[in-house]
Amino acid sequence: MIQLFHKVADACSAVVTRQYSTSFSSAIRLLHTDLQQPIYNIYGFVRLADEIVDSFHDFDKQELLSRFDRDTWLAIKEGISLNPILHSFQQVVNAYQIPHELVKAFLKSMALDLHKTDYATVHELNDYVYGSAEVVGLMCLSVFCEGNQQKYQQLKSSAQSLGAAFQKINFLRDIQSDFSNLHRTYFPDFDFYHFDDVCKSKIEAGIESDFVKALDGIRLLPWKARFGVYTAYRYYHSLFLKIKRLQPQKVLESRVRVPDYRKIMIILGAKMRYSFNMI
Repeated sequence: MIQLFHKVADACSAVVTRQYSTSFSSAIRLLHTDLQQPIYNIYGFVRLADEIVDSFHDFDKQELLSRFDRDTWLAIKEGISLNPILHSFQQVVNAYQIPHELVKAFLKSMALDLHKTDYATVHELNDYVYGSAEVVGLMCLSVFCEGNQQKYQQLKSSAQSLGAAFQKINFLRDIQSDFSNLHRTYFPDFDFYHFDDVCKSKIEAGIESDFVKALDGIRLLPWKARFGVYTAYRYYHSLFLKIKRLQPQKVLESRVRVPDYRKIMIILGAKMRYSFNMI
């Protein structure tokens, strides 16, 4: 009956993904069916850790995250966990031989969110982004490559760039809530009360560079993953362009969103370009 528990654990990770991110879950459904559940399982793990540091304000976050960390490694070592999210995650880590240093780097960045409120240098920001986003891209890439280490090494840098671009856009989109609710600022030289075009343009230039590097890798992804990842790229790039058109003060005042009808258009446009090999 262990297969039933595997199924229940997988379902829990899929539910977490759908409830917390409609956009990301939509992109997962565009992957080949072989890849969908492993990516749900990675996202469920990532989302749970993120919720501990961002949302559980009435509880001892340090203790919760420490327990989560211990339980994660125990699950990976023993190949089972009574926490269904950790159980589904350890299955992916062990089945796809995801490097343990990626998991360590992710948990390290999550721990930083417990006490670190600003990133004064580019080096500090890059270290945080590597652990919070780039390694997640690399975990997904391990799944996409299905054991092909040569392909993984070839696409590693591009996957990191895509993860970095997504994360930095999230920082820009959530800049007001991060500052007001969590008292965090991620970008060096950022001053909430003096956010101007120069600072905004500098941040956007870095994101644009990440996008360019990422697209080169997307073109070389295995076919099972290429369309789903390309569509996610198009969605985030559309969000990025919308932010670029706004004045700095507008970015601080409201969370930028892509409306549902526009998301549908993005998927259709991505499908057309993908079908005609125009990505």
